[in-house]
Formats: sequence, C-alpha cells, structure tokens
Amino acid sequence: MKLIALAAATAFCVCLSAPIGAAQADEMDVVRDATKTAEHMNRDPAFDAARRMLRNARGVLIVPSLVKGGFIFGAEGGSGVLLARTRHGWSNPAFFTMVGGSFGLQIGLEKAEIVLLIMSDRALRAVQRAQFKFGAGAGLTVVTLSGGAEGATAPNLTGDIVVWTSATGAYGGLTLNGTVLKSSEDSDAKFYGRPVRVPDILSGRVRNPQANALRDEVASVY
Repeated sequence: MKLIALAAATAFCVCLSAPIGAAQADEMDVVRDATKTAEHMNRDPAFDAARRMLRNARGVLIVPSLVKGGFIFGAEGGSGVLLARTRHGWSNPAFFTMVGGSFGLQIGLEKAEIVLLIMSDRALRAVQRAQFKFGAGAGLTVVTLSGGAEGATAPNLTGDIVVWTSATGAYGGLTLNGTVLKSSEDSDAKFYGRPVRVPDILSGRVRNPQANALRDEVASVY
C-alpha cells in the first residue's frame, strides 16, 4: 500500500509540474525543438501518407514535447508553434501551449512529439483563436496517425485536422479529447520583440530570422 501511495504521489507531482515546465520553456528552445520534430517527420515511416497531405495543408502546429503523466488521473502539457501557409511559403511561428487532462485507470509517463496538420480554413480559424478545445463540440473532424500506421492511406486520413504522433512511455495511446490549445501572447511578444497578434504572424506580416531554419525544414518535408 505504501508503494502504491508513493507511486500515486510521484505521478501526481509530475502531472502538476508538466504544464508549468512547458509554460516556462524558452521560445528559442521551442523553435529549435520544433525544427528537430520536422526533421523526424521526414524520416518516420508513419508519416509517409500524411507527408503528401502537407502539400495541401493550410497550417501545421508542432508540439515537440508533450508530457503526460498520471496515476488514476492524467495530465498533459507542452509548448508548440503554429505556422500557416502564405503566398510566399510558410509563415513565421505563433506560440501555443497544449494543456489538458484525462481520467481513467492509467499508470505511466509518456513524452510525445505531436504534429497537427490543419487541412481546412475553418480548422485554421478555430485553432488560431485565443483558446481551442478538442472534442465533439468543436465541429471538426480529427484523425490520429501514430507508430504502426504505415499502411494508412489518404482516404482514411481525411479530416479537418490530421494528427501525427511519435510517443514513448507506458500509455497505450493518445487522445486529444478535452485537450486545450491556447495562444501564448507573452511568448509571441518575447520572440518578436513587441506585442503582436496571431493573425498578423500567420499572414506573414511579422518576421524573425531566427525562425528561418524551422520554416525551411517544414517546407522540405514534402
């Protein structure tokens, strides 16, 4: 019983600390890690079918490190960046956090790279709002692609948002239901040196040369 209580307490502390740590992540670290995730997208066989879909994607949101942990109760958190397609290529990144929770008989920790292919204009509009919550009420079709999905084809990947994930840990799968995406105005302001609006970033009106490597890597995926 003592061991179970200790495990529960440890996991609970991890649950509480994961989103906090994600929120404190340095903006350049997030950009560099997102660039590495884009490199992984080029190599992962599970991304083969979705790679072609990126040609028609309206946007892409990359969360290079989503941390989950739980004992009975689960929690998740991570920082990421959203890029949109413009007439001149991919936009500079707008910063977002992904936070949420789940309930169930789950034990373990998981760290995952998450990439959301935003396939429709309405999905892009929904995601770039100040806060977006995944679930039935969102009115969007979300399809998840993960390891072991090498045989997936375009027809069964049709949706407003296609999610690619590469995860390690004890969790048997990943669900985004109940997960919330929040724009990070503070991170945007720090990265661009002044307060900026997400629509201005995604339209290409706001730039930072330090994001060029990320933009180039995303452009090279297909």
